[in-house]
Order: sequence, then structure tokens, then C-alpha cells
Amino acid sequence: MPAERPIKKQDLVLIMVIVIGVASVVLLSRLIDRRRPPLDHKLEQEKLYVSGNTARRMSLGFNGLIADWYWMRSLQYVGNKILDLPPDVPLDDLGTLDLRLLAPLLDTATTLDPTFLEPYKYAAIVLPAVDVNSAIRITRKGIEANPSSWKLYYHLGYIYWQRGDYQAAAETFGAGAQIPGAPTWMMAMKAKMSAEGGSRSTAREIYQTMFEQTDDEKVKEMASLRLLQLESLDQRDTLRKILNSAKSNHGKCPGSWLEIAAVLQSLRFKLTRDGTPLDPAGSPYQLVQEHCDVALDPKSPIPAK
Repeated sequence: MPAERPIKKQDLVLIMVIVIGVASVVLLSRLIDRRRPPLDHKLEQEKLYVSGNTARRMSLGFNGLIADWYWMRSLQYVGNKILDLPPDVPLDDLGTLDLRLLAPLLDTATTLDPTFLEPYKYAAIVLPAVDVNSAIRITRKGIEANPSSWKLYYHLGYIYWQRGDYQAAAETFGAGAQIPGAPTWMMAMKAKMSAEGGSRSTAREIYQTMFEQTDDEKVKEMASLRLLQLESLDQRDTLRKILNSAKSNHGKCPGSWLEIAAVLQSLRFKLTRDGTPLDPAGSPYQLVQEHCDVALDPKSPIPAK
């Protein structure tokens, strides 16, 4: 029977480091949970249990592992809140939720591991509707820590565009375009922002690019909904023109879509059997006769705003 191989000193040190590291993660997790305030399910007065710098000091060099923990806690935090919303609410429209803890959680994750890109991207997509200043601050922090990542410039430009600050958006896209490996459309986006930042065509390019570039299914779904929304806005503009024209010609608003179905069909609108036009998601548009206007069906998945 072969003799057992003695444990080398280096192996023993490695084992001790692993044991201490795992123990520190467990202890930190328990400390965080102990500092969690008791939840009032009506008010949910939440606090950040441990700040980023404190967590970094306590992590004993396992910053990446603790950053992952905070990142997963961020996703769990938002996921639990979304349960109270209709299933078709886009990821970039969560402003009605009380997400006061999201910015500190993402900030802590990125303090622990400044090169971890996912929290920065998530901050750029979700945070603007909740706390736009924190979204800008965290994304800028990401650029400082990862200056070669052109995608972070894209995300920051997106935040500025959403905010209506087209000059800042143009400058950000332009700066990102200078980074080696950045796609040529970054410079084109700079020109687009300077010339027509608030146009639907610009919005369409933003969301089409987001849809094509992201690997996150939730972000892809959000971008897809926004593209459908833009198509619907164009359709509703056309429908309003047709309704107003019919009202001018006949002195009153059409009583039903069927009265203008021939015109709609000539413009290649998809119609139901009774002549009702369908939005890009396949839901029927509503004729608001008292205002001679058109509206989305409440059951349509297309965002109303």
C-alpha cells in the first residue's frame, strides 16, 4: 500500500486562505443580514446595510466574490419589486417603484470590483427612471475605471439622450468613438444627436443598436418594446390625419373604423374583419370618437409612455 503523500507547506497555506476566505464571505453575509432593518411591507423603509468601502475592507481580498453577491442582491431586489407590476412594463420604466436601495447596491458592487461591467450597464438602463443623477454618477465611475470600454460611453450617452441633454449625449458618443475598437456608428450617433437628438429616427437608432448589441434578454425585450412603440407613434400620427381629414370632409368624426377602412387598407394597415386597425403588437387601436382621436388598447403590450 503506497504511503500517503505528506501535505506540503504551500498546500496548507492555500487551504487556510480558502477556508478564511469562505468564512469571511459567510460572516459578511450574516453581518449584512443582521443589519437589515425589519421590513414594514407597507412602507419598506430600507437602508444599505454595509457601504461599499466598509464591505471592501471586510472582504479580505475577496472583492470580486462579494461584488457578485451585491450584484445578485441588486437583481433580486428589483425582481421582487417588479412582481407588483403588470408583466409588460419595460425595464426602463420602473420609476413608479420604490427602488431607493438600487443605486447604493450597484454603487457598492462597483466599488468592490470596479472592472465588473454588468452593474454599470444595469445602472444605465434601469436607474435613469429612478435616480438619473446616480445613474450618471455610477456610469461615469465605470468609465474612469474602464477607460477602454466604448460601451460604457454608449450607455452614458443613452442616459443623456433620455434626459434630453443632446449636447452632452453628442459629446459622450464622440468621446467613445475615439476608443480603439469602437464601431463607426458611434461617431454617426454623435452627429445624429447634434442635428436631431429629439427625433423619433434618433430614438429608433438608439433602441435598434441596443437590441443588436446586448446579450441581456430583458434589455433586448425592453428595446423591442420601445421600437414597437415608435412604430405605433408613427401609425397613430397617420390615423389622426385620416380621422381629421374625414371630419373636415363630412363635418363629423367617423362613427367607426369601418367608414375609413378603404383608406387604411390602401396605406397597408393591418385590419380586423370589421376594419379596425391593429397596432404593431397585434392589438386593435381604439377610436376615441368624442375627441376624434386614436388610442392604444389597454391590453396592448406597447408602452403608453
